[in-house]
Amino acid sequence: MSALRQTPLTCSGHTRPVVFLAFSSVDDSGHYYSISACKDGKPMLRQGETGDWIGTFEGHKGAVWGVDVNKDATKAATGAADFSAQVWDAASGEEELSLQHKHIVKSVHFSSDGAALATGSNDKILRIYDLEQPSEPIVKFEGHTAGIKQVSYTPDNTRLLSCSDDKTVRMWDTATGSMVLKKDFNDNIGGLEISKDGNLITVAVGRKVVFLNAQTLEMEKEISVPCAVYTASLLQDKNIFVCGGEDLKLYKFDYNSGQEIDNFKGHFGPVHCVRFSPDGELYASGSEDGTLRLWQTEVGKTYGLWKCVDSVVSSAVESLSIKPEAVAS
Repeated sequence: MSALRQTPLTCSGHTRPVVFLAFSSVDDSGHYYSISACKDGKPMLRQGETGDWIGTFEGHKGAVWGVDVNKDATKAATGAADFSAQVWDAASGEEELSLQHKHIVKSVHFSSDGAALATGSNDKILRIYDLEQPSEPIVKFEGHTAGIKQVSYTPDNTRLLSCSDDKTVRMWDTATGSMVLKKDFNDNIGGLEISKDGNLITVAVGRKVVFLNAQTLEMEKEISVPCAVYTASLLQDKNIFVCGGEDLKLYKFDYNSGQEIDNFKGHFGPVHCVRFSPDGELYASGSEDGTLRLWQTEVGKTYGLWKCVDSVVSSAVESLSIKPEAVAS
């Protein structure tokens, strides 16, 4: 029998392109949450495993470009074209803070302890706010020569990573605001992601996915992709990464060999963002088509809303070692 077919779950609700997404950590009950940024100005919180809608954060007066949710999913953060970053109570949906900027806020990221928020803006400046005393940023980072695309804390909170339309990735000291390292590229950067252990940075750049040493910004590996790639995410435990871009497809690659494992088409517009879930069982993608889609890391496994059906039960049981009684018929 041929390989099992990847069937994504489609999460509708947005009315314009989905441009960024983020996941919480897995909570004590085994659940986690996702948040999506959209040009419709209405970021949405969802159940991570199923994509079920939980709520919409209403208040921005322009496209929302950046989102994040803290580890325990009690707070959400958003950055928007109305020159503000906002912090929300994730349970009630109520706005807690509005942090005014001088230009469009493209990216927001919580520190690992949730006590601070980093923002990146089209005014070329990165900022860190103490969420207990947020009237003014406690640190500003200046040096980029074009708008900021993304900002991310390192897991230990001692560094910030940023990428920009100036085609650089930069590392900053969070205590002093000084730039520590810079990596120049020849192509446009779509975005970056730092690994959970803090050792590897994944960068979507041009028609490649590049992996940098997070201590030195030296290149560990670069792998060519069949299209201009806007986003990539690495699953270290299984040594695979996924990426997407202008040709509407999601690609899955073997990290060690650099070989393409598979590709899937489900979106009807370029793919702007992709991230693995915190348990690694799925990855979510957001597109110009206004949808968020969930894809199985291990195709055919019963997980979330995915259930194996009669026609593939024997193959799924054989290949995935799923007990027959656990498979929905």
